[in-house]
Order: sequence, then structure tokens, then C-alpha cells
Amino acid sequence: MSETVVDTRDLSMRFGGVQAVNNVNFSLADRELRCLIGPNGAGKSTFFKCLTGQIRLDHSHGRVFIRGQDVTGWRAYEIVRLGVGIKTQVPSVMNGLSVEENLWLSARRVGTREQTEATVAEVMQQVSLEAIARRLVGELSHGQRQLVEIGLVLAQRPWLLLLDEPAAGITGAEADQLVQIIHEVNRSTTIVVVDHDMQFVRMLGGRVTVMHQGAILREGPVDEVLADAKVREVYIGSRAR
Repeated sequence: MSETVVDTRDLSMRFGGVQAVNNVNFSLADRELRCLIGPNGAGKSTFFKCLTGQIRLDHSHGRVFIRGQDVTGWRAYEIVRLGVGIKTQVPSVMNGLSVEENLWLSARRVGTREQTEATVAEVMQQVSLEAIARRLVGELSHGQRQLVEIGLVLAQRPWLLLLDEPAAGITGAEADQLVQIIHEVNRSTTIVVVDHDMQFVRMLGGRVTVMHQGAILREGPVDEVLADAKVREVYIGSRAR
């Protein structure tokens, strides 16, 4: 049995009269690739923020464990220090610096100067950024910027990578490249991808968790989940045919 590295127990979050997350019990195995999907308003983004400390919790909201440690109520930076890499939908790049300079600053936060140089070279190769290493990030296409943001997270050597909408706004060729990168990273890193692009989720494969009205509707292998009649009814509809 693989080690369980993320575990939520009866996780709940309410905003006024809206139950955004409703008693979610979610577990993730070491080096697993999991996609978290659901229609708008399903609760996936709120769940992601609860998991990463972007929304502060207390034990009345349930509990979050990372590698067996109760991190309920921890701030995002405290969770990051456990070796968790978080790519949010909000850009975190410095537009006036080059790709290489952005990566160097990120890597330097956790390594010596010598380690930083090696990390930057490795990440540029891993995320296919060598060709644009000296370009200013502000001059890049949206898809290239997405790759740079993933590179910034990888430069801090996380063992757990959480990606929020990594495929948003990218082209078909960029999606193919991103899938290859995620699969390569997944060889040594546990990954959760939150996305709504069903074609991208199919390409990634692995296991899928579907959220609906704040709760988990279905979990399992991607082909089985996307063929489920209830899932098709509440989320995919004719787009899955």
C-alpha cells in the first residue's frame, strides 16, 4: 500500500448561507496524480484553498493532514515549508525579469548559490524553458507564462505539487506539452490538478475526484468517472459524447 500523504476529514466551509464545502473526506497517495473537477460553484476552488492554507480553518471545519501532521489552521507559507508547491490562478511572476532570473530567485529561497544554479538548469530543462530563458516574462505568451509559473514552484523542490487551473487559456499544442511535463514531474512528485477542461483531464489520465454542491460525487479512474451517468448529468452533459 502506498503511503497516504494528504488526508481531509469531514472538511467543511460555509460562506453565509452557502455550504461551499460539505464534509469532504479526501485522501491522496504518495506519487499519485489526481485531478479534481466539477462545474462552476461545485466547491473545488474553495476546497483547494482550504487544503493549501489560503483559507484559514479551525477544527470546527474538519481537519487537514499532510503526511500525518495536522495542519488545520496553518497559513499557506507554513504549509509550503513542509515541501508543498502551490500554483494558484493568481500570477506570481516578475514581468520585468527574465525567465532565468525568475527561476533563480525562486530556487535561491531554498538553496545555496551552487544548488540554485543546478536547480535552475534542471528546471529549465524539465519545463522546456531553455529557448526562452533570457526573455522577459512580460513579453511571453499566456501559455509560456503558465510554464514559467510551474517552473517557479518546481524550483523550490516540492514533493507535493498543487496546480490550480494550469491549462486555463492555453492552446492545443501547449496542452500536449503541459501533459508531458506533468507526467514527467509525477515520476517523483505527488500532484493534484484542479481544472475544468475535460479534454485536458482525459489527456492526464490517472484518478479523478468529481465535486458537486460542495461534496465528492464520484472518484475513480478517469474513463470510468467520465462515463458515469450522474457525472455526465451534473457536469459534462453533451460535451462528453
